[in-house]
Amino acid sequence: ACTGIENIDEAITLLEQNNWDLVAAINGVIPQENGILQSEYGVETLHGPAYGPTSHSTAASSTPSSSSAFRHVVPSRQIVERQPRMLDFRVEYRDRNVDVVLEDSSTVGDIKHILENELQIPASKMLLKGWKTGDVDDSTVLKSLHLPKNNSLYVLTPDLPPPSSSHSGALQESLNQNFMLIVTHREVQREYNLNFSGSSTIQEVKRNVYDLTSIPVRHQLWEGWPSSATDDSMTLAVSGLTFPCHRLTVGRRSSPAQTREQSEEQCTDVHMVSDSDGDDFEDATEFGVDDGEMFGVASSALRKSPMMPENAENEGDALLQFTAEFSSRYGDCHPVYFIGSLEAAFQEAFYGKARDRKLLAIYLHHDESVLTNVFCSQMLCAESIVSYLSQNFITWAWDMTKEANRARFLTMCTRHFGSVVAQTIRTQKTDQFPLFLIIMGKRSSNEVLNVIQGNTTVDELMMRLMAAMEIFSAQQQEDIKDEDEREARENVKREQDEAYRISLEADRAKREAQEREMAEQFRLEQIRKEQEEEREAIRLSLEQSLPPEPKEESTESVSKLRIRTPSGEFFERRFLASSKLQVVFDFVASKGYPWEEYKLLGTFPRRDVTQLDPNKSLLEVKLYPQETLFLEAKE
Repeated sequence: ACTGIENIDEAITLLEQNNWDLVAAINGVIPQENGILQSEYGVETLHGPAYGPTSHSTAASSTPSSSSAFRHVVPSRQIVERQPRMLDFRVEYRDRNVDVVLEDSSTVGDIKHILENELQIPASKMLLKGWKTGDVDDSTVLKSLHLPKNNSLYVLTPDLPPPSSSHSGALQESLNQNFMLIVTHREVQREYNLNFSGSSTIQEVKRNVYDLTSIPVRHQLWEGWPSSATDDSMTLAVSGLTFPCHRLTVGRRSSPAQTREQSEEQCTDVHMVSDSDGDDFEDATEFGVDDGEMFGVASSALRKSPMMPENAENEGDALLQFTAEFSSRYGDCHPVYFIGSLEAAFQEAFYGKARDRKLLAIYLHHDESVLTNVFCSQMLCAESIVSYLSQNFITWAWDMTKEANRARFLTMCTRHFGSVVAQTIRTQKTDQFPLFLIIMGKRSSNEVLNVIQGNTTVDELMMRLMAAMEIFSAQQQEDIKDEDEREARENVKREQDEAYRISLEADRAKREAQEREMAEQFRLEQIRKEQEEEREAIRLSLEQSLPPEPKEESTESVSKLRIRTPSGEFFERRFLASSKLQVVFDFVASKGYPWEEYKLLGTFPRRDVTQLDPNKSLLEVKLYPQETLFLEAKE
């Protein structure tokens, strides 16, 4: 009645954006002087211009059942004095964004003067686009445009030449540029600011809009595409779109049957539809919702399958189904749920190195709670929440809708957290779900830092997560310090043990080397003794085998040999002149000088006697009647 909004989808969207605060939603869409302000005497409507479009007022006045719905509430107390209203503008120009904040009593020219200083562009060369109303000039007062608090505008400078470049270079630059498409959904009067690269095709834009509006590409009715955009396979860079920002409008292409129904029902008050008997879903197309959609929720969601099977044997399989069903309902931008048992989640979060530990977040879902859809879609799936959870938390989930699953979780809760926490969760009412439990692992037990109920906001949820993170970080720093000190002590002990082991190894190696050396010396001594014994045996054998020394008065020819040793000693012996030279060699060997190691040399002439034939007689080798020989070691 205050805003003139007839579309249920738009009303639901505005309420969701304001966290279901009715007064905030109304103040956000109508001028402040016509707003609803809270007073101690209830809701008061301030005096101002008539609300809503003219057609709406006509319908209200012509329909008795709806006239009371539009009746103005006359304030019974003094009118509250209006405070200046501040408007926020984000103005885009090529690759720059400029934020401007002004009172609604300012003019459009004031915005241009601020942009002139920021962009260094003359105000006379600017075309300020993006206004939702048609005729706007520099003298237009912002208050007269009935603008919301946050607005997006863009600047065009057709009189200023673009930077010069070749055609191929300009095309490549366009392909690399980002286009801002402001797409207005006609049925729900909702705007989407979409960024696309110049290489994206028109078909890709339409498919993305289908994801946002649930209008299939074949049912989309567009306004605002340039006349050159004749093919959906054309890229945005060559389609003729205005850079950096272009405004488009999309709606649902109506079938003939829908057109007839809408013409028959155009005078029906939209606020009275809920009073019909069971006709809500049949009349859903009247509110711009089609193909089984109602209030922005697909019909498949109305017949949604359970998040988790009842009496699942394996917790990991139950979590797999939970994740898949959560994604199908709320999209792929959601926390990464840990797949496994609660004990495995504890192990992953709490029992690694202190630097790698994280908080454990347990999400308890309940399909029958009125808060579940809002909490999941607007808070749990918010990018800031998803990013913060993925960086700092291990997130585990459980569905409390089925009684068997609820009892199973309470049993796990009692085992891990104690009966007090289990009783706290047991006493939670259905409409207080979903719950978010923040768990911190301690040395002896697991502590529940916080229990967050579903009736919260994104900012409050983020603040409570950050507060839990501060507590955890302080504990983590202590754990890291204790762990570092323990590792330092263990490192010292390991170094000492290693030094002791190396010392033992060195002592053992030294002892083994000494033992090997002694064994080698013993072996060499044994060999030497054996060689000496062998040589001694050979010497004795040769000594015994020598013929007896002939006497001086012997009648036979006797040769007298005088032999000088390397040490300078001499020994003499008489031999028969007929004795073989081998007898002399045996004699010398019996004295400890074997002919294999020593050579026997003659003096005049100098010759090597050991080279002569040992079978010849002394007479034949001319060692008769006497001769002086000396021994020399062979090389």
